[in-house]
Amino acid sequence: MIVGLGNAGAEYAGTRHNVGFEVIDVLASRWHISLAAEKFHAWFGQGEVCGQRVALLKPTTLMNRSGQAVVAAGRFYKLGLADLLVIADDLALPVGRLRMRAGGSSGSHKGLQDIIDRVADDEWCRLRIGIGEAVGDAAGYVLSRFDKAEEELIERATQRAADAVECWIEKGPELTMTRFNSDPPAQ
Repeated sequence: MIVGLGNAGAEYAGTRHNVGFEVIDVLASRWHISLAAEKFHAWFGQGEVCGQRVALLKPTTLMNRSGQAVVAAGRFYKLGLADLLVIADDLALPVGRLRMRAGGSSGSHKGLQDIIDRVADDEWCRLRIGIGEAVGDAAGYVLSRFDKAEEELIERATQRAADAVECWIEKGPELTMTRFNSDPPAQ
């Protein structure tokens, strides 16, 4: 199950906090999976990728309640935490930088913290996409849009994040971390 974090609603589209949603959209397009169903407190779609059944989720709750969708879908499909990958933005990483981890803290990300709280465990994979360090108020910053120079970096990062998800499905977290936690290739 691959969950992209973001906030539902047109006013949030294209904001820094919604890069998780953007990666899910890239994956849905690549894999020809419709996200039209609203199920498990999320826009939901499923299909087969690399010989594996895959579910894509974009929670329709606010960011701080993202765990509702994860728990609802995880229970329905009887998934273990090893089957979960969550994609989220990260203020501590430079714009466009990726970092996958197989567990750990939320790093003050409220969506990730809600998932940790609701599943009562932090040992599941997360793929973070750098949105740059907050300028001023962090809450306002994450809801801002990328400037022109950053847009190209984020476009490449969402494609590279989709590549990382495919690697995770096929090869697992260790190899994915080795391949994608380094600086992105120069373009």
